[in-house]
Amino acid sequence: MRLAVLQMRALPGNVEANLKMIEDGLRAAAAQNADLLIAPELAVTGYGAGDAITRLAEPASGPSLHRLNALVAETGTALVTGFAEAADGAVWNSAAFLDGKGAPVIYRKSHLYGDYEKNLCKAAAPSAVTFEHAGMKIGMLICFDVEFPENVRRLALAGCNLVVVPTALPESPYSPFIARSMLPVRAFENQIFVAYANHAGADDAFRYAGLSVIAAPDGAMLAHQDDSEAALLVADLDPDGYAEARKQNSYLADLRL
Repeated sequence: MRLAVLQMRALPGNVEANLKMIEDGLRAAAAQNADLLIAPELAVTGYGAGDAITRLAEPASGPSLHRLNALVAETGTALVTGFAEAADGAVWNSAAFLDGKGAPVIYRKSHLYGDYEKNLCKAAAPSAVTFEHAGMKIGMLICFDVEFPENVRRLALAGCNLVVVPTALPESPYSPFIARSMLPVRAFENQIFVAYANHAGADDAFRYAGLSVIAAPDGAMLAHQDDSEAALLVADLDPDGYAEARKQNSYLADLRL
C-alpha cells in the first residue's frame, strides 16, 4: 500500500475552504499513486472553530462527505478525514473512511481532550472500528485516543496491520515526545504501522505542532514532517517486510492477559 498523510492548515468554520484543501490533497496524493490519504482531526470544520463546530456538524450522509466521496471515486485514492458528525441527538468528533463506493465507515472519538472538546462533543464508547483497503486491515483512532496504549492494542488484536490517526496535536513542551517517541512506540509494541496526520500552522484558538509521521512496525519513521508547515507525506507500506521484527518482538503472540 502507498499511504499519504496530509498536514493541512484548516480555516476554522470555513467548510468550503477546508473541503477544497482536502480535495487538493487528494489530487496530489493520487498523482503519487497513493491508495489512501489521511487528513487531520475535524479537518472539515477546522479544529479551532469552537462553538461553530456544533452548528456545522453534519450527518455521515451529509453534503461534505458526499462531495469528498465523489472525488475519491474520481481519483481512485481513498480518504480518511476528521469531521464533526451530527447523529443520535449529539455532536461527535468523528473520522470517516471513504472509498468512493459504499457508505462511509465512521469512527467516533472515545477519549476527548480537555474542556474544549468535552464542551462540544459527546464521547463514544471505546471500540474497534476497522475496514479493509489495498490489502491492509486498517483501524481508526483520533488524536488523544492513540495516547492510551489499550486503544491501539485493541485494534492490533482485532487483526489490524495499520492504525490511522487524524489528530490536532497542539504545540507544547510534550508534543515532540508524543509525535517522535510515543507514536513509533505504539507501532513497535504492536508490530503494526501507525500514521498520524496533524494540523499545520495556527488558528485563533490553537497553535499546532505539526510533526505528522508514518511509523513502521520496527519503530522506524518511514516519513515525517519536522515542523508545522503544510505538507504531504507519502510512504510505501509492506507488512511482509517486517516478519523478522515480529519474530524477535512477539508481543501479540506472547501476550497474557
